[in-house]
Amino acid sequence: MKGIVTLKESLIEQVDKHQEAIEALEKNITILDMFLKESSFTKASQLPPAEKIEPQKIKESVKEVQNSIPITQGKDGKVIANAFVTPEQVSIVLDDNVEISADTPPFKSFFLDRIIGEMKKKDSTDAENGKIQRESMIDYIINKNGSDIREIIIKNYRQKERVNELINTAGWSLSRMLENINK
Repeated sequence: MKGIVTLKESLIEQVDKHQEAIEALEKNITILDMFLKESSFTKASQLPPAEKIEPQKIKESVKEVQNSIPITQGKDGKVIANAFVTPEQVSIVLDDNVEISADTPPFKSFFLDRIIGEMKKKDSTDAENGKIQRESMIDYIINKNGSDIREIIIKNYRQKERVNELINTAGWSLSRMLENINK
């Protein structure tokens, strides 16, 4: 009986995982449909070179369809970033008006080393025990403009519970960083 219950739970988890992936794919199709509707069909020879395609237009289309989770600063509720969650990753995109260096505390010491570092440590143990593959371990990329953070991409979060922790601690860290800059 225990084996059957475990199998059932595993199947339910797989269905949830695949459902999320299907929803993400459907959102991507909707984004592409919107983009195609906005631009008329043109001969390839008449298309502008790739460099001239407006990324802002694509970005706006994505924002309309994809649900973003606003990350606000403290009491004033000012949006400092938006989180975009897909089954593969969490992207935290800082607002264009927010300029924070990756060197500002407590970004590295708290968010990267303590929060993501602990998740990485657990994933490493799981990989050593054969529970997950090394490629499935949590990882991150920091996209910058100069020294300023523009986007934090966290790949392979794997567990829904981690999403809230990542978004909440990123919000807390970014708020503290802004406070440290304005002191």
